[in-house]
Amino acid sequence: MNLKDKVAIVTGASKGVGLEVVKVLLEEGMKVAGWSRTAPDFKHDHFKFYATDVGNIDSVNGSYNATIKDFGENISVLINNAGLGYAGLIEEMPVEEWKEMFDTNVHGVFFCSQMVVQKMKEMGEGHIVNIASIAGKEGIEKFAGYCGTKFAVRGISQAMYKELRDYGVKVTCIVPGSIHTNFFDTIDSINVHPNMMRPEDIAEAVLYSLETSENFHPVELEFRPLMPKGRKSI
Repeated sequence: MNLKDKVAIVTGASKGVGLEVVKVLLEEGMKVAGWSRTAPDFKHDHFKFYATDVGNIDSVNGSYNATIKDFGENISVLINNAGLGYAGLIEEMPVEEWKEMFDTNVHGVFFCSQMVVQKMKEMGEGHIVNIASIAGKEGIEKFAGYCGTKFAVRGISQAMYKELRDYGVKVTCIVPGSIHTNFFDTIDSINVHPNMMRPEDIAEAVLYSLETSENFHPVELEFRPLMPKGRKSI
């Protein structure tokens, strides 16, 4: 897709991967709507922030209506990046945290995608990128809820691409390992460290997916840090 002058929505745009995606899309000449609960410390002539709780359908509707009022109805790209995670044993996990993960990580993908799909089909062009996780491919102790949400994102993505491909609309699921972001701020058992991937790396992967040729469809891309525990010595 030629991205110049086209419109993108990026959820979870306040920091980390989402903010880096916003930056690379702007560098390619796109106009970008950032949807997240808090505003990023970032300004650009072609970027506009909309306070959004992606797990709340009324909030998503409000942001969508405001976005198309400002940028027009032809949304070419949606990056479903918003997500959060809590750790805990299954019998100790607070119900509120469990529900918040599913509302944000799963229902958010559904609500946001539903806003743009019909118009993309009419346009005969569009690309939705869903950010999943390695936790969506294997269960991790004390992360049952988070794993459940990311398994769901992968399944939703696989169904979506089959529904939309014949209309010229692509759906790509990005499956990253550990990334050096604020995601781990609420998880005491994991500390960020330099051997994790950079948010910029994932943003470049998103850009690669968007710029693939018309009949080339990256369905699922997995990325991991090369040396997660540092370089071994011989």
